Amino acid sequence: MGFQQSFKALSDPIRRDILALLRAGPMAAGEIASHFDVSGATISHHLSILRDAGLVLDDKQGKYIYYELNMSVVDEILGWITSLKGEEQDEKSH
Repeated sequence: MGFQQSFKALSDPIRRDILALLRAGPMAAGEIASHFDVSGATISHHLSILRDAGLVLDDKQGKYIYYELNMSVVDEILGWITSLKGEEQDEKSH
């Protein structure tokens, strides 16, 4: 899982909206799907891409799969982006 896969996953607006929903906490796939006007299969595909990119974790409980943000990957991406901003400011001060 590298940044390339994470940024590709983040490039889709539905996937970004799914991540925003998961800020509130873990949600079942069906609950996530109820927020969108697309098929359950489409949401499942998006969740699979987010999971493969490491942005979400899944936990099967009985017949339901719950998804949650993988904050360690989110923090890693934010740290990298923040470091770019910091380096840019350092260069401007020289």
